Amino acid sequence: MTPSPRTTLLALSLAAAFGGFIATAARELIDHSASAQPATSLALPAAAALPSAVGSTPVPSLAPMLAAVTPAVVSVHSKQRVRISPFADPVFRRMFPELTQERVNESLGSGVIVDAARGLILTNHHVIEGADQVSVTLADGRTLQAESLGSDPDTDIAVMRVRGEKLQALPLADSDRLKVGDFVVAVGNPFGIGQTVTSGIVSAVGRSGLPGMGFQNFIQTDASINPGNSGGALVNLNGELVGINTASFNPNGAARGNIGLGFAIPSNLARNIAEQLIKNKGVVRRGTLGLESQDIDERLARALRLEPGSGAVVTRVYAGSAAAQAGLKTGDVITTANGQRINGRDALRNFEGLQALGSRVSLDVQRDGRPLRLGVALLEQPRRIAGAELDPRLGGATFAELPDPLRTAGAGGVLVESVARDSRAARNGLQAGDIVFAATIGAFSDVASFRAGFTPQPADLILRVLRRGQQGDLPMR
Repeated sequence: MTPSPRTTLLALSLAAAFGGFIATAARELIDHSASAQPATSLALPAAAALPSAVGSTPVPSLAPMLAAVTPAVVSVHSKQRVRISPFADPVFRRMFPELTQERVNESLGSGVIVDAARGLILTNHHVIEGADQVSVTLADGRTLQAESLGSDPDTDIAVMRVRGEKLQALPLADSDRLKVGDFVVAVGNPFGIGQTVTSGIVSAVGRSGLPGMGFQNFIQTDASINPGNSGGALVNLNGELVGINTASFNPNGAARGNIGLGFAIPSNLARNIAEQLIKNKGVVRRGTLGLESQDIDERLARALRLEPGSGAVVTRVYAGSAAAQAGLKTGDVITTANGQRINGRDALRNFEGLQALGSRVSLDVQRDGRPLRLGVALLEQPRRIAGAELDPRLGGATFAELPDPLRTAGAGGVLVESVARDSRAARNGLQAGDIVFAATIGAFSDVASFRAGFTPQPADLILRVLRRGQQGDLPMR
């Protein structure tokens, strides 16, 4: 299959989620890592040593601050065992099991100790994704086994726990107080060569709109962030954690290194996600408005007498949703949320995804050309649903949100998570692993919109399914 322009853009343009660079891995649908380069091939610039003083004036140095910071930044080493067969067809895999080999994929990244007493470490989801074993190496050379407490692919935050003595943690700063121009320092393990410190400034805050990156509210910095830095610390000059480094942009690919466009997850967002993962046993509970929307293109702009990109048009409000309770209607145009400009559907989805369950949101809306302000408390976003709740013809199947790698590749729809043996769904031909992306109820992008399509239930139900790369239609009887 020829890669789509979007997949090519994700693979070449954005080295997103690239800190856990993989030494021996088979590439997934999207390569979220960058291959390590041998240390001998790195062209390191020569630098003359600065004098300690010019005349009687001491030269400023970050060394005292970093002496307290670097012991809290760790290297993360993960291992994943995978079975590789020369056959794509599962029938041949079962016929020739002796030809299947086991391979160990190893990945390197960084992490930050944020609670010394409990041994809690923040890192990126992609650094430990799918790992069977994770260990961390401290700045003093000790290596400790790490236990995963949960991770969130949508924000790329993961929490681990280690047990060890004399751990040192970083205090978390209020990242909302960061301003463009503030000095910051990145600490991590780029290319696996060992702990490295780089410095720069905050280039932008609240950065979003990067393809394939989940929910976004990034700090942008020109401090060098390279493969292996992901999960490491971005600190202010007080030695406080302001962000978790996660990605870098290079049009020539991640392995080419940094060009001054690095991105970090703000510490306030990382703290919120980490607390939820710990409290909810590895699960993040998000709030949602419960609606569908679309961008304002030129045609809609003329009809609504608005400028293109000046909001998100509500196309459906789910019954019983937070949006319905707030009085939102089809045709409303959402222009801001909590004062944040909404320039389209993706911006609204990104805003929702960063809100906790029960959050109060103030929406500025245009209705029939008149401004309106509505308040709403976000309700929980469904992650999976039993088919029998939607339609008896789907009885025995469970539908869930698509895995993050598929979503970042641009896929939409729902995943058939499981199908009970001899159930009605099984007799209709549904199989676990199928992706349902359209039906006679229309197209849908997630569980919420899939569910909404069954109000009322359709007389005829045909699902359009993607199975092992092949599309087909399944009539549900």
